[in-house]
Amino acid sequence: MRFTDYKVFKTALGGRLLQIEVGKVAEQANGAVTVRYGETVVNVSACMAKQPRENQDFFPLSCDYEEKMYAAGKIPGGFIRREGRPSEKATLCARLMDRPLRPLFPQGFFHDVQVVATVLCVDPDCSPEVAAMIGSSAALSISDIPFAGPTASVNMGLIDGKPVVNPTLAQRAVSQLSLTISGTADAIMMVEAGANEVEESLVLEALFAGHEEIKAIVAFINEIVSEVGKPKFEPSVDPAPEALCADVVGYIVPRIDEALHIFGRSEQQARIKLITEEAKAEFAEKYAEVEKYSKYVAHIFEGQLDARFRRMILEDGVRPDGRGTTDVRQIWCETGFLPRTHGSGLFKRGQTQVLSVTTLAPLREAQTIDGIGDETEKRYMHHYNFPPYSVGETKPMRSPGRREIGHGALAERALIPVLPTEEEFPYAIRIVSEVLSSNGSSSQASVCGSTLSLLDAGVPIKAPVSGVAMGLIQGEDGKVAILTDIQGLEDHYGDMDFKVAGTPKGITALQMDIKVHGLSREILEKAIVQAQEGRAYILSQMQEEISEPRAELSPYAPRIESIQIDPEDIGTIVGKGGKTINGIIAATGVKIDIDDTGLISIAAIEPEGMAKAIEMIEMLLKEPEIGEVYEGKVTGIKEFGAFVEILPGKEGLLHISEMENHRVDRVEDVLSLGDAVTVKVKGVDDKSGKISLSRKALL
Repeated sequence: MRFTDYKVFKTALGGRLLQIEVGKVAEQANGAVTVRYGETVVNVSACMAKQPRENQDFFPLSCDYEEKMYAAGKIPGGFIRREGRPSEKATLCARLMDRPLRPLFPQGFFHDVQVVATVLCVDPDCSPEVAAMIGSSAALSISDIPFAGPTASVNMGLIDGKPVVNPTLAQRAVSQLSLTISGTADAIMMVEAGANEVEESLVLEALFAGHEEIKAIVAFINEIVSEVGKPKFEPSVDPAPEALCADVVGYIVPRIDEALHIFGRSEQQARIKLITEEAKAEFAEKYAEVEKYSKYVAHIFEGQLDARFRRMILEDGVRPDGRGTTDVRQIWCETGFLPRTHGSGLFKRGQTQVLSVTTLAPLREAQTIDGIGDETEKRYMHHYNFPPYSVGETKPMRSPGRREIGHGALAERALIPVLPTEEEFPYAIRIVSEVLSSNGSSSQASVCGSTLSLLDAGVPIKAPVSGVAMGLIQGEDGKVAILTDIQGLEDHYGDMDFKVAGTPKGITALQMDIKVHGLSREILEKAIVQAQEGRAYILSQMQEEISEPRAELSPYAPRIESIQIDPEDIGTIVGKGGKTINGIIAATGVKIDIDDTGLISIAAIEPEGMAKAIEMIEMLLKEPEIGEVYEGKVTGIKEFGAFVEILPGKEGLLHISEMENHRVDRVEDVLSLGDAVTVKVKGVDDKSGKISLSRKALL
């Protein structure tokens, strides 16, 4: 079959072929592309509802990243053997697609838009996430959906101090940085990163090197649009009547200014909410005939609140809680908040409060990952919960949403670089961050609280990690204010949410979202330097509570000791059908893990059980020595002698002539099955390993 509209477009990205195909599949979508990057194949489609949602006040965009296990040559795990709910990684990838796209749709556009990226084939060296992000921009750009793109995306590594574009699997293993960037030709739109304490200057270098690659991909997508792009749909505009607008603005502006100078959050929120209702009541009679009257008033109010909020910060230099632009809210820390958990840290900054709780467990309790990527196990898990009471609301309690998963992953990335290795600290580690109260940057509060919790648990981390969220206010005249430690109102009405976490040595995690059409290099440089100062101050406050790991683990945490054995001896420890190792576990109450290298990890709450398990394992591995005396057990009787087990799994022959210091006619006259007998090792055959024993030598 021939596809008359089928087009293929090719370019290079990171030294590998990037190919975008249009017109072969998903022909009923508003826009669809197949992205081939190396041997990775991702199909991306974009669709728009024909009618806008009624009574909608935010843009209904949904992005989905679909992992198909066949893409990696796998059959899904579980009973039903088919893909179920999205994995954590798929959820994070969907967020990566969404965040740079959302700001580029027109204000007041309320048609549902759905972008679906389906991973059909995976080449480990060519990121399907990057292919999906590029594909989502390309699909929207060639469609009739109103979208002010295109955007493009790359992943940047850092090897030997040099930025690397879209590193391969082998390069990712040694890279000091994993930095995902999205942007337009003019500016960076979104950043997501994990780093191994990388200096700010190197992160900035990688950021701007990545943006140069983005510019080239944007130009490539524009070429595709010029050849196959559709005319853009123009959404209808529904402006408020001019007289209504003038009346409402004149009424609410002085009241908004008054409310913004109330520096208590609860009072301020209550007053702001009341202004809208007062304005609706004030002009209800005059504009009784105006359809959508309440909607118009609410829209005008939002616009004016945004404008007056910006004016107060840019012209008066005053933030909604009275702080200056670089001030951090008051900090309070406490460790050991929970008496029987393995570690706990309570971190409060302003009205944001997070309790982080550490649990230690044997390595066997690490998370197994069933996905299309190369990662199969997670030793460190960070989970973030955001209950409705944390913002004084009521709503159903359900499983974690995309925001909770994203914030947990950000905190996880921030702390991984400072964790001890498995050899240094052979534990699986789980931290749960419970947001108890939230007014801005609870994700970074969870980073700080988790550092406190790890130190309280006695985990020997390499360095403490602190985090801060930076904001941005841009005026129409180009005036800019960068804000340290943003709170809820500044996040909602501001132009940027730039989260930075790290140690005194460097950055460990970044996340940036913006609502404008990009940020300049100058703003990013200033924000990252200002964030460094904020992080240092926050860390100083944390260290007043705890500055180093506890000397001892909690008495309720398992003690884990490791023994390295020859891999050839694993079978001896395990025994037939696991009989030997299960016997040790039953006798001592410990948990035992053995990996393929012969590393044995023993976990126990009681020290007596630990000591007994180690002794039993050592006895299994002990070799009999000539001249040594053992207390053995008779396991077999023959005419010529008795077999005696002198060590677990090791038997020797006690010949009939070695049983007494006089002649013995029948073995049964001296010994019976199960008898305990003290013997001396007379000899060990070098070739066969056979052991000869003597009782006579001890009489």
